[in-house]
Amino acid sequence: MAPSHALRCCKRVLSWIPVIFINLVVCWSYYAYVVELCIYTIPNTEEQVIYLIVFHICFFMFIWSYWKTIISKPAIPSKEFCLSNSEKELYEKEERPEARQEILKKVARELPIYTRTGSGAIRYCDRCQLLKPDRCHHCSTCDMCVLKMDHHCPWVNNCVGFSNYKFFVLFLAYSMLYCVFIAATVLQYFIKFWTNQLPDTHTKFHVLFLFFVAAMFFISILSLFSYHLWLVGKNRTTIEAFRAPVFRNGPDKNGFTIGFRKNIAQVFGDQKKYWCLPVYTCLGDGYTFPTRLVNVDSEQGNVEHQTIKCTVDGQTNARPLSESQNHLLGNDVYSEEQKDGSPANSEGCQNVSVTMVNES
Repeated sequence: MAPSHALRCCKRVLSWIPVIFINLVVCWSYYAYVVELCIYTIPNTEEQVIYLIVFHICFFMFIWSYWKTIISKPAIPSKEFCLSNSEKELYEKEERPEARQEILKKVARELPIYTRTGSGAIRYCDRCQLLKPDRCHHCSTCDMCVLKMDHHCPWVNNCVGFSNYKFFVLFLAYSMLYCVFIAATVLQYFIKFWTNQLPDTHTKFHVLFLFFVAAMFFISILSLFSYHLWLVGKNRTTIEAFRAPVFRNGPDKNGFTIGFRKNIAQVFGDQKKYWCLPVYTCLGDGYTFPTRLVNVDSEQGNVEHQTIKCTVDGQTNARPLSESQNHLLGNDVYSEEQKDGSPANSEGCQNVSVTMVNES
């Protein structure tokens, strides 16, 4: 027991090494740019002031978004996705997989769960002992199920998911901007030191190395940032890009795609003035997501204006789409009276059927 605890503690400490490394590099780059370049190397005062102002803006936004990604706790499923004590006892007593699935299916009817495993079974986490919401996955590093999990990033020592994905994308954007600004402004002095037009002092090492490091990080971050912009535009996570989500009618890599603009709004929100700020503006609750894979439940009862039920993927669920999700869908929400031949919305996604059902 003690060795296992010690091993976990060592693993927890070691996991911070990449974060410490990044922060040390950033601290050195700050010193090298502000002191060695702007104060000791650049002779023009006006040029110094302009460089320092722009540099500190880039530096502040980069640090802000980076640490927001680090300190934002991953969003985890609520208790309603856990089995009750009686259900858990019944589940553990059953040895047949078919019987266990029947128990999970009975519980899933009361939850907004529409995705399945590759074999069509209910997605259940034995480690966390809960039914996984759509787009939720278990992180072996964090040892928890994370809502809309994208990946575990060692450079931030955190899971990137629903709660901090916007911060992560902004961190990539501002780190790239930080690097390209340093490389662009250092270039002329890099050339002067390289061609011995400036005296060979200790500043030469800092300036030369600063340019190489900034250029190297910019090139590496550019590909990662471009990839995540593509994922945002497609409304996919990294996991879904490699393994398409499975619905009741089969896998579909575009199952959560609802149009380019609305895909972006799901991550960055519907108020553009906050898009560039690392503040939480994501739409939705992390449990329910608009989907283009929608079927009308023909067995529903009388249509009355009492309880909203969302008919998605052939199931009717008493939990409605959140207010932000309804706003996101906009004019794409129709009643079930609309015929199958009705036109799709302007961005190419299918209609979401919302049924008004009397539960009495």
